[in-house]
Amino acid sequence: MAYETKALFRDDAYLSTAEGAVVAINDRGGIILDQTNFYATSGGQPGDTGHFERADGSRIQIAATVTGETKNEIIHVPTEEQAVPEIGEKLVLHVDWPRRYRLMRMHTACHLLSVACPFPITGAAVGEEESRIDFDLPDPSYTKENVTERLMEMVRANAPVITRWITNEELSANPGLVKSKNVRPPMGNGQIRLVLIGEDGAVDSQPCGGTHVSETQEVGEIHIGKIEKKGKENRRFRIRFGSLPAGE
Repeated sequence: MAYETKALFRDDAYLSTAEGAVVAINDRGGIILDQTNFYATSGGQPGDTGHFERADGSRIQIAATVTGETKNEIIHVPTEEQAVPEIGEKLVLHVDWPRRYRLMRMHTACHLLSVACPFPITGAAVGEEESRIDFDLPDPSYTKENVTERLMEMVRANAPVITRWITNEELSANPGLVKSKNVRPPMGNGQIRLVLIGEDGAVDSQPCGGTHVSETQEVGEIHIGKIEKKGKENRRFRIRFGSLPAGE
């Protein structure tokens, strides 16, 4: 049986603390709640870690958050030898906020990189210290220096980052919204979540279920640490926090 968890992070990525009630414990000890602010691994972004607080003040440490039989079933995986909560028990959910916020900044940076390099995406992964995007990019004129400069222009412009829901039909009528060459966004539930950067998506607009900052300046100082050739026309761009080291 698949359960449906209300994903609070889809409407408020800054909800570091929330409440949820236990609806099930799966056969591997995973905790399923009626609602959660914990993001589940998806779309290249790792799931959240953190802890649940019980009524007596004790904690259940959460090592990972993943999806179950469907994208709407969210499973919280405790670290080993944790107490098992009761069905119906109400918990206070505490996301590891410093880690999540770094991932939010990185995920938004990845969207900006897809603007700086407007080519089909063949792979991507969001990380706490480094993220990567693979592009089908034959043009060698894209360098660490000029791409970093373009990224920081968009960061400093401080464009708003918002989300909006569209129908499957609207997405089908606008195929250019999908930047990934190989992966289509899930279209099973009739609605697609768009992440828009800039007024009415003037900077970027693409389907994404991940968590993002609310304005581009929150991304902070970022740079392209490395560009790797991964095939005849495939380039891997690695994004890192901080400024581009001198002499690189």
